[in-house]
Amino acid sequence: MIGPAGLRPTELWEAIQGGGEDRTRAILFKLRLPRVALGALVGAALATAGAAYQGVFRNPLVDPYLLGVAAGAGLGATVAITAGWPLVPLAAFVGAIAAVVITYLVGRSLGGRTATSLVLAGVAAASFLTALQTFILQRENDSLREVYAWILGRLSTAGWSEVRQAAPYVVVSLVVILLHRRLLDALAVGDEEAAGLGIHVASVRFWVVCAATLGTAAAVSVSGLISFVGVIVPHAIRLVVGSSYRAVLPLAALLGAAFLIAADLAARTVLAPAELPIGVITALCGAPFFVAVLRTSRRSL
Repeated sequence: MIGPAGLRPTELWEAIQGGGEDRTRAILFKLRLPRVALGALVGAALATAGAAYQGVFRNPLVDPYLLGVAAGAGLGATVAITAGWPLVPLAAFVGAIAAVVITYLVGRSLGGRTATSLVLAGVAAASFLTALQTFILQRENDSLREVYAWILGRLSTAGWSEVRQAAPYVVVSLVVILLHRRLLDALAVGDEEAAGLGIHVASVRFWVVCAATLGTAAAVSVSGLISFVGVIVPHAIRLVVGSSYRAVLPLAALLGAAFLIAADLAARTVLAPAELPIGVITALCGAPFFVAVLRTSRRSL
């Protein structure tokens, strides 16, 4: 109901039943519902991927961009925008996947696929790809505004096409991650202890990272770089229900979707008819959240 063109509940009900004005049906089915659906997909993907990354790296403050997804997607989108290519989402998706592949290859060269080697490789890959992006932007100043608008994130849609693009990858990602939720609980005790229980730690880490990367790449390709969702949603859930991934992962999908829909609503209405980048809203929520977490942690010491 909420937006520049306010709609009454009775108008929405008539539109859902196939009646009412053509304008109302167009607003509902071509503008509002696709945007809400896209927000739900992106929020669920980022929050669940963040929780999964936190599980495999045993750090509750890790986000889904840890292994270079953000840097790779940003580079891919920058190349596409500056070159005038129409398929910016595809370039961002390919860039995000390529970044994680590079991270894995570098991680193996550093001594295997342990959590530490992957984190170090992710830092190196992200730094290198960000440097390339900066170099391109320095040479293509005309595209600077458009690139930064993409980096700050948005959920603007042209209908259901973006939802159809992202949905298959997000669904596969969520299913694979949820199927590994018990194994993530086992990894929480440590690699050696989990191996003693008969779990192939490297294999579990590989498939969970692949699934989380797939969902994150799909989300980023249609929404840009939206920060903090993959950190604050899983962490907030842990504060309420505990650290078991059997509860954290399903709730992360649901509450991540709800959180991003609410953030997008704020982005659309705070400065209406103008629109704020949704990444600004999530950052404004994320920074105070971290301050509150740090104060709580300090009091408990």
